[in-house]
Order: sequence, then C-alpha cells, then structure tokens
Amino acid sequence: MNQEYISISHLSKKFNKDFVLKDVNAVLPKGEILGFLGPSGAGKTTTIKILTGQLKPTSGEAYVLGIDCTHIDERIYEQIGIVTDVSGVYERMSVYDNLKYFARLLNAPVSGIDPLLKRIGLYEHRKKPAGRLSKGQKQRLILARAVLHRPKVLFLDEPTSGLDPSTALEIHRLLLELKDEGMSIFLTTHNMEEATKLCGRVALLNEGVIVEYGTPEEICLKYNRTKKYRVQLTDGTKHTLMQGDGTVARIADWIEKDQIETLHTCEPTLETVFLEVTGRELQ
Repeated sequence: MNQEYISISHLSKKFNKDFVLKDVNAVLPKGEILGFLGPSGAGKTTTIKILTGQLKPTSGEAYVLGIDCTHIDERIYEQIGIVTDVSGVYERMSVYDNLKYFARLLNAPVSGIDPLLKRIGLYEHRKKPAGRLSKGQKQRLILARAVLHRPKVLFLDEPTSGLDPSTALEIHRLLLELKDEGMSIFLTTHNMEEATKLCGRVALLNEGVIVEYGTPEEICLKYNRTKKYRVQLTDGTKHTLMQGDGTVARIADWIEKDQIETLHTCEPTLETVFLEVTGRELQ
C-alpha cells in the first residue's frame, strides 16, 4: 500500500455561523496528484490553508507527512512547497538570486539552481530582474522556488489560472515529471481538462462539501447513463447514435466498408458531471 502523505478526516471549517468546509474526507498517497475541483468559493483555498497550518479547522483532523496540521511548525516547510495566488517574486532581484535566496532559507543546495532553471526554460533569463518576466515566466519561477528544495508534498492553488495554453502545458509536463519522481501534489483548480489530465483522483467540491470523489474515469463512467456514439464518415457526414442492436449493425457495416473517419463514445466530462450534481458550472 502506498504511504499516505496527506490524510483528511471529517474536516470542517466555519467562519462565523457559515460552514466553508463540511465533513471533508480525502487521502493523497506518495507520488500521486489529488485534485480539489470546484468553482470559486467552494472551499479549495481554505483546505490548503488548513493543510499548511495557516488556518485551524473547526472540527475533524488533517495530517501532512504524519504531522497534525494544528501543530505544524516551521520545520514542515522544508518538506513541503506552496504555490498560491499570493505567491510573488522579488522583482528587483534577478531570477537566479530569487532562487538563491530561497535555497538558503530552505537549506537547499545552490548547485541545484541552474539545472532547475534549465528544466523550466528560464536559464537564459537567469540574470534578468524578475520584474521583467512575463506572467507565464513569473509563474514558472514561483513553481521553481516551490520545488527547489525537493519537497515531499507540493500544494498548488490554481497554478495555471490566467496563463496561455502553451505555458500551462509546460507546467503540466513538469508536474507529471515531479509526480513520477515520487512527489505528491495537492492541486486545486476549476479547470476540468487540467484535472482530468493530471489527477489520479479528484474531489468535486461544492459549497464546502465533496459531492463526488474518485478517479476522473470512475466519476465520468458513473454518470454515463445514456450511452451513445459519435461517428464521422469519410464522406464528411456526422452521426450521433444511441446504443442498441441497430447501432452495432450500422457501425459494423461502416467498418466493413472502411467508411469511418472517427468514432467516439460520448461519456460525460467532469464539468458536465459537476453541473448535473450541483446545478452549477465550474467557472
């Protein structure tokens, strides 16, 4: 069995009289990515703040690397990395000096800076003031800073929000590499495609409550109640067919005559599942 790097049990958080999180349960094993998926205000950032010791829960338990989140001290920050929407850079310092400063704070070897800058595509900008980087480059620098000390757990709060598709793709590639190297990643996002691509398991969070939990495939197949197929033929015509004996025969005939250009099943996406379960869109 995989070692659990994060364990959340019956976690709740109340501000005044309103619950922001209610009876949340989840686990994140070593070397996996867990996604908390939901719209703004769903409780995603609150969860990260509790897990990193910035907020105390109203009830329930949460552990990171076996440490109770209500008793976290500064030593945990040598084992975790955090990227949030308030993460920033020292704009007057160079890219290299930004990482050098944090390497010393986190007891990370300075020798690891150049290889990391090459890996994230910022090596040629290492002498440039961080304030002159583009938004996507700054986000890559912030991510580099969070993984410079090789943390066991990485917390990412909407890490690709507002980035162009090519920069988001670069970040996705790096996250999957880090996962394969054994890092555990706790990711919050409202981007369904991002969650499907990256996460081994997802929690669909709505108004502080997990409404579905499992692998993206399991969740989508659970709500695949109306089975149908989308077919495009070589003559350019498109057909949507409901499952049945007639459909099987028709598709078989097209295959025999080599007339099928594309053939897709029509399972729901995480976004359509969320809409069905909550009546709300993820954006």
